[in-house]
Amino acid sequence: MKLFVRVVETGTIASVATREHIAPAAVSRRLSELEHALGAQLLVRTNKGMTPTAAGANLAVLARDLLDSLDDIAVRMAEYSDGRRGLVRVLVNISAVSTFLPPIIRSFTATHPGVNLQLQERESLAITEGVAANVADIGIFTSLPYSADIEVYPFRTDRLKVLVPDDHALAVHPSVTFADTLDYEHVVLRSGTHLRLQMLTAAGRLGKSLRSRVEVASYDALCRMVECGVGIGILPAGIAENYRLSGARALDLDEPWADRELSICVRRLDALSPSARLFFDHLRADV
Repeated sequence: MKLFVRVVETGTIASVATREHIAPAAVSRRLSELEHALGAQLLVRTNKGMTPTAAGANLAVLARDLLDSLDDIAVRMAEYSDGRRGLVRVLVNISAVSTFLPPIIRSFTATHPGVNLQLQERESLAITEGVAANVADIGIFTSLPYSADIEVYPFRTDRLKVLVPDDHALAVHPSVTFADTLDYEHVVLRSGTHLRLQMLTAAGRLGKSLRSRVEVASYDALCRMVECGVGIGILPAGIAENYRLSGARALDLDEPWADRELSICVRRLDALSPSARLFFDHLRADV
């Protein structure tokens, strides 16, 4: 098609052969094969050179459109090869998606509009296993023991707080221990979250049980429940700061396990797609 268009544009086989570095006989043979394949005469040979027939003129228009489309494909594929276009699959836990990620995603999508991010919320252990199984390119989880074959990098740190209603007995204290909270009803996250497991483990070490009146699926619901006086709750400091609650306050949790590390995991950093590597570098930019 390219040779055919060039012949129509120049009117001679010889000039096209020189330009494309191919023998004139080979150009002529390919044009004859094209005419045979399409079952129509495309060019007329005159003393002034090659001129297209009606069929040839129509084919020249179609061929130019085809060649332009092929050029566009090359440009678009180049955008994928350098990361300007692509899909990045990300598994995140509830703490990361509720605090640190929204502004990071906003800035990334603003500078890389051709990259789509597919976020799914999972429990931290499931995130490590999902990344190892190639369910996702990148995972963000609360650091915990894992057995998955992955690479792990630091991301952010957060600290747990105790959220209590303004009129609660604990509200007069700037900080409390976890043991102090176990005398009261808790609003807890759904079963399986890393924080829920931490609380149950800590209660067991103290020889007490965790009294949970209500189980919720999000920190937003937990905050609203506490604000309404349903119980008290434990949550990351960043989330407590995000919700401007008029009827509750956040107290420091005086426990070693109240300081938590959030990490990024990948199967292999050097195996990430260009777009996934761009997002990984963006996540790590401020670490």
